Amino acid sequence: MILVVAATERELSGAEGAAVLACGIGPVEAAASTSRALSEALPRALLHVGIAGARGLEPPQLVIGSESVYEDARGGALVPSSVRPDAELLERAQRALPEALVRPIGTSAHVGGTSACSVEAMEGFAVLRAAALAGVPALEVRAVSNDVNEPDRANWRFDDALAALERALPRLLAALG
Repeated sequence: MILVVAATERELSGAEGAAVLACGIGPVEAAASTSRALSEALPRALLHVGIAGARGLEPPQLVIGSESVYEDARGGALVPSSVRPDAELLERAQRALPEALVRPIGTSAHVGGTSACSVEAMEGFAVLRAAALAGVPALEVRAVSNDVNEPDRANWRFDDALAALERALPRLLAALG
């Protein structure tokens, strides 16, 4: 089985027939929920999906994570600050979503908390780190909903990003399954 993990139920639309987990918003909730789920049943693979902010990318651009970077821990040698996706899953996702960009995706507990990555989310590193510790191959895919520097959330394109993600999920699951 493939476990599809997203912060919210809305981000899981399009994952019909797959095992799903709404892990909650932010790195702490994501790590705790994902770790608990992986302790109960180990999937063959984990696909982490959701919407994201970005710099210089137009919504609803799809992005496949080449790396999940824990921006809140950047510069510290005491904790891991990045995790790479499974190479085979990454290759399959690129074939399934040729229109998607492949970029590092930063994880931060707050909006605008990334500096090294053009794509920013709040759960990716936590979910992929939990999968790595459990020995489960994992991959992160995001749909851009907004520019992280746009202060007016009324201008964020949540519906467009969620629709792009919903269209992409069946193709991803077919390619990964």
